[in-house]
Amino acid sequence: MRDLFGERGVLANGVDIAGVDEVGRGPLAGPVVAGAVVLDPAHRIKGLKDSKELDPNEREELAALIRERAIAWALGRAEVAEIDRINILRATLVAMRRAVEALTADVRVAYIDGNTAPMLPDCAAVTVVGGDATVPAISAASIIAKVARDEEMIAASASYPGYGFECHKGYATASHLAALRELGPTPLHRRSFAPVEDACARQTQLFADVTP
Repeated sequence: MRDLFGERGVLANGVDIAGVDEVGRGPLAGPVVAGAVVLDPAHRIKGLKDSKELDPNEREELAALIRERAIAWALGRAEVAEIDRINILRATLVAMRRAVEALTADVRVAYIDGNTAPMLPDCAAVTVVGGDATVPAISAASIIAKVARDEEMIAASASYPGYGFECHKGYATASHLAALRELGPTPLHRRSFAPVEDACARQTQLFADVTP
């Protein structure tokens, strides 16, 4: 992994650098959540890697350490209505911007996972393809975002039983698609995504067929 301390973790003039990543771009349901983290070179955290390579227990343990040891951390999000209104790419950038703006540190440079960066006032954005696996601060951001979003989707399963949100977290698994076809979409589902749009159309057609 790259060492984003020294000139890249905390700049010589004391300005902090943040790592930024998002979780939830691909699911059919739920918000997209971004994390932003400024790591503390005096309190390093072992085991940081792409959140997808960690099991749930490892993610939760690391998330707790990140929240405890980081100079600053924050979450940003874009809701389902925003995703449907402006599209998932733009909503992802909005969530990232909100995460960076919520940081309490004096961040002037943000390392963004991927090849597209949000516009950040008073902060330069540097894209890093595969950064969640190579840049510790980005890995940390992906971990806290993943843990927060997973917790939210697990909680949502109590309000919307039968969909399996506690298992797939909104992703398009076979069981989720089957539930969507059988039960129809919930308010958490992204109408702009094709499988959900198809489910809405089927529901409308079924209603039309039974209407006298």
